[in-house]
Amino acid sequence: MPKKNHALDASALTLVDTCCEASLALLESNLTPHGILAASRTPQAVARRYTRIFGRDAAICVMAMCGSGVPALEEGAVASLDALAAQQAPNGQIPKYVDPEGRDADFWYLGCIDATLWWLIAVDHVRRHGKVGSDRWADGVARALAWLLAQEHQRFRLLQQNEASDWADIMPRSGYVLYTNALWYDVKRRFALEHAQDTHHHFNHLFNPFQRDLHQYHRARLLQHYARRGRNDRGLYLSFVNLAVAGHEGDVFGNLLAIQCGLADEAMAHSIVHTVLAAHASDPYPVRVVLHPLSQDDPQWRPYMGRHRQNLMYQYHNGGIWPFVGGFWVMALAKLGLRNKGWTELARLAELNALGDWRFTEWFHGRSLQPGGMAGQSWNAATFLLARRALQGQWTAW
Repeated sequence: MPKKNHALDASALTLVDTCCEASLALLESNLTPHGILAASRTPQAVARRYTRIFGRDAAICVMAMCGSGVPALEEGAVASLDALAAQQAPNGQIPKYVDPEGRDADFWYLGCIDATLWWLIAVDHVRRHGKVGSDRWADGVARALAWLLAQEHQRFRLLQQNEASDWADIMPRSGYVLYTNALWYDVKRRFALEHAQDTHHHFNHLFNPFQRDLHQYHRARLLQHYARRGRNDRGLYLSFVNLAVAGHEGDVFGNLLAIQCGLADEAMAHSIVHTVLAAHASDPYPVRVVLHPLSQDDPQWRPYMGRHRQNLMYQYHNGGIWPFVGGFWVMALAKLGLRNKGWTELARLAELNALGDWRFTEWFHGRSLQPGGMAGQSWNAATFLLARRALQGQWTAW
């Protein structure tokens, strides 16, 4: 609890405290001896395999569990990384998810490039905070980095990927993807990999193609030319850049990670926040993950987006409200020193997690607020805790 804060009244601060307690309780409830499950055990969650240790979900949870001061969660953070490492592919890839009993490892249809990225970030986080020795997972780290480096373009120094192969796994982002490459830059910094500054440079010239200094590499100039067409929000990075096509839908999560991972300079970071606020993407709750959802008439629409009518406009990854991304929104505000706004948004995030008697719902419709997905989402709890720590200036925030 902050010593003094003018942004929130007593009832809002109480709600934030209550959500903090509920978040810790949820993480403990979803913890198994082998690591943290993505969601609470319900018949629906079991049927949809949410009762697994997911690479990306667990890694984000690890960053909140590590430093929580709760012994079971501290131990569970290491166990989660162990469980994923135990099912690592021979080529170095970390699975999309593993069964907590070690009987099943899944790698998704077109791969899951971000599971490996998040696992590496979480490994570094746990090592830095003294929970394990620096040699823990050494072989797994080396193989994971080698797998990622094999997918890096040798001039752009950005990762390349298929569509529908990261957290937004029914969105048509492909080629060079904003979200993935924000994480890649963070991995490069954490593990002191070569060409990190090249990654930084090309990130800011491909995903923000209106830079004045056109690149000398002719293929970069051509990609910039195509990426400039049809731009919706110059205040945001593009969601992806591929040959003759780019993503203009306004990927909020990817842009927030660009702030969090140190890719956006101060001017760009404030521009991102301004654009998200101007689009009312955090109203009534933080935060909608796409500013301009793709309709079925959009050239980038894919038939798989309509499967089970799940990814229609303002639903799921196509403009739904995701509370766990709301935590990253608050962390971005904290990073930029916008603490009063951050505390206000944190209180609204607490309200969102509380809906349905502290249901910690996976996502909500971006317009109607109809709840969707699973109850008891672990990463909702984790990013709430991380966001609160960030506002308090605690060293364990990221």
